[in-house]
Amino acid sequence: MSLSVQFFSLLAMIGTGIAAGVIMDLFGSIIAACDKSSFIRRRAFWFELAVWIFIGVGAFWILVLVRDGAWRMYDPVAQISGMLLYAAIFHYPFRFIGRLLLLVIIRPIWYLIRFLLLIVQRIIRIFVSILTFITSPIVRLIKTAGKFLQKKGRVLYNRE
Repeated sequence: MSLSVQFFSLLAMIGTGIAAGVIMDLFGSIIAACDKSSFIRRRAFWFELAVWIFIGVGAFWILVLVRDGAWRMYDPVAQISGMLLYAAIFHYPFRFIGRLLLLVIIRPIWYLIRFLLLIVQRIIRIFVSILTFITSPIVRLIKTAGKFLQKKGRVLYNRE
């Protein structure tokens, strides 16, 4: 294996460490934002275990792409170095980009979805109120007839 391939694979493993740091930071932020009684918060250990497995599979996939899956002793050191590099240098820029994406892209889409759902809900509510208004005389007639027939039945069948 040439020196350039080793250097490229080292950079790839450092990159997977940085990506693992980003993913775990994002996962921690999601868990912290959840209520204490939420399903995600109660099952945080299992979700975190699944995320770590996903990160391990992704790192091995990168190894398969770079070196046909050959694992070297410096790969875990490179991944840990990537995580520490994320914590030391890339943490704040990634958080800033995340907040920027949240404000510029995700929240407007979320508000648009909520607005569309509100419009659909209001249309359904109007439709139900119109149907209720149209059928209310029939419902009142049926209730009144039922009460009348109940009283008539008591008078006819409860004679002693």
